Amino acid sequence: MAQLDRETESALDTVRDRYGHTVRPQEAAAIRARRTRLALDGYRIDLADSAVPLLVLARSALDTLPPADHTKAWLDVLESLARSHTEILRAAGQPAEREEQEVWARLAHWAEYGQIAAHLADLHHHQPGREFTTDEAQEWTQRAQAARHRGELDLIESWYAADGRRITLAYLIEDDTSKVIALTGDLDAPGWGVIGRYDNEYEAGQSLPRPVPPGVLHPGGPSSRFSLPERGSEFLVEELHRDIIEARCAGDVSEALLFASDPGHGAGRADGQPHHFHDGVGPMARLQHLIGEAAGFSHALDTVQGHLIGARLDSIGRQLGFLAREVHEAADDLGATVAVLPPHRVPQPPRVRPRPGLETSPPPAPPQRTTTASHRP
Repeated sequence: MAQLDRETESALDTVRDRYGHTVRPQEAAAIRARRTRLALDGYRIDLADSAVPLLVLARSALDTLPPADHTKAWLDVLESLARSHTEILRAAGQPAEREEQEVWARLAHWAEYGQIAAHLADLHHHQPGREFTTDEAQEWTQRAQAARHRGELDLIESWYAADGRRITLAYLIEDDTSKVIALTGDLDAPGWGVIGRYDNEYEAGQSLPRPVPPGVLHPGGPSSRFSLPERGSEFLVEELHRDIIEARCAGDVSEALLFASDPGHGAGRADGQPHHFHDGVGPMARLQHLIGEAAGFSHALDTVQGHLIGARLDSIGRQLGFLAREVHEAADDLGATVAVLPPHRVPQPPRVRPRPGLETSPPPAPPQRTTTASHRP
């Protein structure tokens, strides 16, 4: 789906002007219809027969988990996947052009959330091994804390188990040797500890609880490229750069800078959902929103380091906002000068060395110089 989406965007670029407007709507509709047909073909081949058994396994695994907010949310996702599966098969049997957008949305829903069903189904086939006793955990936790203080605790990866614990794999380095250990908790907050020691990462993966599906940054909003709205008209930085290079008057450069620093229709959304860069949002505002989303992600990790890094990114975003306002004011001032480039800035023609013709004759030889003796009377 991701590859198909990229190919479709490349094809749609051919029917847009330099500012992102669709100038040939019928061709654009045909490109999207082709995308949906190819996605339907792929779904029939890869998922039509396996989707229902996968959902049954995932639901069975979900029934074994302790009740929690996230288990209820996963149940809702499984039910929505089942409904989408039914509608996709119906559309595959009776394709209708007017349903193209709805069918693509359901296919995209599986592309986004089908992995949740796969994660849950995988939990059904795994029984975790033994963890440390209290005394073992205390001893290894002290060793791990000492190694972290020395800077010799190298983190490998982390995930969440079905019981809500955050599990982190790490290399514990002691006396120039490393051991694979598993920890629980936030390593930058009190209360974390070691729950197991393993010969290698594979053994750890077989012994520890399997990861459950990770969360998304915006539970109530889009979480992947497939659910983002289609992009509206937009300038690329390269286009703005070219506009400035080609400019002859201050007003043209002022317009480019005003667009680059334009925050769009409001600095953000009142509902807390991400800004999707509709018409009128300049590159500086886009970068500020991008950093704001990254800050939100860091905070959402709900770890000490996550909150610290999120605060740093929040500060950077505010600085970018200040810079954007400065650029906007400078652009206004530049436009008010109504100045043009002076005429002495004449473009220089390219320096091209003349190439000889294909048929050339050697230059004539210079006349022979003769000397005459001088006669004196």
